[in-house]
Formats: sequence, C-alpha cells, structure tokens
Amino acid sequence: SDLEDLHLYATPREQRFRRFASLEFEGQLYMTPHDFIQAVTSDEPKHAKKWRSLSKQELNQILMETPPVWKGSSKLFRNLNEKGVISYTEYLFLLCILTKPHAGFRIAFNMFDTDGNEMVDKKEFLVLQEIFRKKNEKREKRGDEEKRAMLRLQLYGYHTPTNSVLKTEGEDLVPRSYWDTLRRSTSQALFSDLAERADDYTSSLSDTTLLVHFFGKKGKAELNFEDFYRFMDNLQTEVLEIEFLSYSNGMNTISEEDFAHILLRYTNVENTSSYLENMRGSIPEEKGITFEEFRSFFQFLNNLEDFTIAMQMYNFASRSIGQDEFKRAVYVATGVKLSPHLVNTVFKIFDVDRDDQLSYKEFIGIMKDRLNRGFR
Repeated sequence: SDLEDLHLYATPREQRFRRFASLEFEGQLYMTPHDFIQAVTSDEPKHAKKWRSLSKQELNQILMETPPVWKGSSKLFRNLNEKGVISYTEYLFLLCILTKPHAGFRIAFNMFDTDGNEMVDKKEFLVLQEIFRKKNEKREKRGDEEKRAMLRLQLYGYHTPTNSVLKTEGEDLVPRSYWDTLRRSTSQALFSDLAERADDYTSSLSDTTLLVHFFGKKGKAELNFEDFYRFMDNLQTEVLEIEFLSYSNGMNTISEEDFAHILLRYTNVENTSSYLENMRGSIPEEKGITFEEFRSFFQFLNNLEDFTIAMQMYNFASRSIGQDEFKRAVYVATGVKLSPHLVNTVFKIFDVDRDDQLSYKEFIGIMKDRLNRGFR
C-alpha cells in the first residue's frame, strides 16, 4: 500500500511511467521496449501491470542479447519486445526524440559530445541521467519528503539529496523543458563539470538496453553522429508505423476519419465527435491517407515551433488562413511538402464553420497538445 500511495506524490509523467513499467530490479522500475511503445501509442496499459522482479542473471541475459547500434532498425523496439530494460530518465530522453525535428538531432549530439571529438562515450551520455534528474526535482510535488525519497529510489535507483539543483552563482540554469536543458541553457562548461562527477552518481546504476545498444556490452564503444541520427530517425518512424498499422488493417492507406482520430488523440479537445462529423460531411468520397503523407504531417508537427514563427511573420496570427497559405508556410518553415489531399483533409477536420479557412490559434493549440502526447 505504501508503494501505491507514492502515485499521489508523482508528477503526471512519473505516474505514466509507473503505470506502464512492468519490471523492477533492486528497487528501481524499468519499462520493456514493449511497455514504452504502449506508453506512447495507448491511453492505458492493455493489462493491469504488476512489477516483475528481475534477477541479476535475468538482467545480464537480456543485456547479452541486446543488438549493437549498427544493427538498429525501425523495428528495433518491436523486435526486442519484452527483452529490454528502459529507465525513467531514458524514457524522458526517448520522449524528447519523438517530438523533435531532425535538425535538432545534431544539437543534441553536440551537447553530449563534451570534448568535441565528434564521438559520444558512455560517460558523456550518462550526464543525461543527472540533468534530467535535476530538472525533475524542479517539478516535484511538495509533500511527504519520505514518500518523495521512496519515489526517487524507484525512478532513479538511488537516493537523491533534496535542494540539489543546477545553479551557478545563484542563477537557475534549469529552463522550461528537458530538451531546452540540452539545447539552450546548459553550457559546455556545465556539461564538462557534470561529466567529471559522473562516476559519483552513476557507479551504482545498472546497465540498460539503451546503454548496451549504444556503447557495447563492456561500455567501451563510442557513438558517432550517423548512428545517433539513425537511431532517433528509426524510433520516430517505428512509433508512426505502429500507429498507422493499428488503423490500416494491412492496407496501404488509412481512412481520413482514422487520420482524424489519431490526430485528435492526447489533445485537450473534449468533444471530438463535432470535428469528425464535420469532416464526414466535407469529404464524401474516401481517398485515404498513405503512410508517406502520414509521416510527412508528423514531421511537420515536430517543426511546429518554426511554423508558428513563420505564421507570425506572415501576420496571420490573428486571422484564419487558406490552404495555399498554410501549405506555403509549412514548406517555408520546415521544408516539408504536404500533399494537397492531406492539407485538404486537415482543413476539413478543423474547419468547423466550413468557410475553407483554418483558425490559426485553435489549430496551433490543439497540435501542441498532440505533439507532446498530452504532456505539454
């Protein structure tokens, strides 16, 4: 019952991780690759999760069977299925990957590469654990400190001191999001300082599937940018394939209505039926959405921030926009070319008053929720 009480002290992201995680090793919770896929494609676990305790021997066997990074593919998580362990900080890192444009991959890699040798080693990568942990402390719910300490042990595998935040001369260096921590406010000096102290907070941590995949079973391998980029691109593709295939029933396309269902998941739209009803009346003949169109739209969503800036430059922020203006703004801001049919479908979903114009502010608000899968 004490462990169940911890749910009350967890943030929404922590709650979701605890709800989908199925493994426990030495007091720390882990997701399997299958758990992670479920967590980002399903509202709830298909079955009530009971944490299964792993023995050291079982964990070693799982890690022994982990493929090296050059054997990665867009089916990696599906192939691993239950044979893998993903920690909470890695879960946060993987969520970052799913919502970021390809241009941001180089930024992330360079931030990890503290010595600038165009390679990332295990020690450099493990700095991620400390940065995300410290960021998480800023979001912790106030309450029973003993319960919070138990929760930290469950999520990070070790006790963490309270009031331990990344500060230099009184200035808070932890910005709004995990990605921003990597992209904006964390200096190379800060990374180097944390890297020097990495042994202090990682010596007690167990290896995971991701660490073995990136750095080998002995942890001596180094990760180059091409492998890092391919892993991130493959993960984005894999999650999109799973969502697409769950509706396509073996066909090459999904219906426009199914596309609308996927688009409106994890958003703050309470009455999705009005959007769906509106679209059914506007698209009488079903043509279908291909996977290429489906993927291009979500590539655009990952560039939503740049699109928003472009729209403000166009000065359309306070009024509706037409299909040609929308398509041009998407291409100018993101380099992604959306097909006329896809753009028309999006307009029909969101064009509630049927004037063939898109409400910019409403669309951006809903899509920000969808991009972050309900955790904006």
